[in-house]
Amino acid sequence: MWSFLHRLSSPPTFYRWSGVITPIFAVIAAALLLVGTVWGLAFTPTDYQQGDSFRIIYVHVPAAMLSLSVYMAMAFSAAIFLIWRIKLADVFAASFAPVGAAFTLLALVTGSIWGRPTWGTWWEWDARLTSELILLFLYLGVMALRSSLPERNQAARAAALLAIVGVVNVPIIHFSVEWWNSLHQGSTVSKLGRPAIDPSMATPLYLMIFGFMFFWLANAFSRARVEIVDREQNKRWVREALGDKAEMQRRAGEK
Repeated sequence: MWSFLHRLSSPPTFYRWSGVITPIFAVIAAALLLVGTVWGLAFTPTDYQQGDSFRIIYVHVPAAMLSLSVYMAMAFSAAIFLIWRIKLADVFAASFAPVGAAFTLLALVTGSIWGRPTWGTWWEWDARLTSELILLFLYLGVMALRSSLPERNQAARAAALLAIVGVVNVPIIHFSVEWWNSLHQGSTVSKLGRPAIDPSMATPLYLMIFGFMFFWLANAFSRARVEIVDREQNKRWVREALGDKAEMQRRAGEK
């Protein structure tokens, strides 16, 4: 088992097999998002209280859930890098940050759009909204540390420490609606037992959640491949891999 994981953590090994699996993730994500979007917007019945404005949940809920999941994955990768000095873990930590920040921003924007007709305001310093905004700042801080420090290892360690410390904000976001008097509604999908949402509305929501997940994986793997090539560009295996790819493209162009 450990031998397998050690081989998998090798940049050349990861680069080879991720080139196969990344397009598969992208296709699955596109299919799920297409079906979920059409189902949620065109075939799901109108909510008896919120009308059609509730349909924004098909973007807002997956984005909010993935904003937390990606951060946890980033912090976990950062911890592995700090403890065992596995280079691929730092590659993943760097690759997760931009897409996680995008999910967080999307959750904040769609939440504000939903809040305007529901709460009567675009923004409220609610516990859930405020802690989610702090999450965005944490993502931006991790990215800023990586780009501002000149030495790569020093930047990676600083960004990893910030990512790990920032984990304390994740349970605050998750339980904020239970710990404080919040305008934000409680959980409808992740709670134990039967979800507090009708199956006709829940099914496209699950499709969108899994679609966002596969989009994250496809995006992260693609970014990781670029990051590996940038870091290992002087290695022989990179020159061989890129040379083989260029040769295949040249032959395809001749045909």
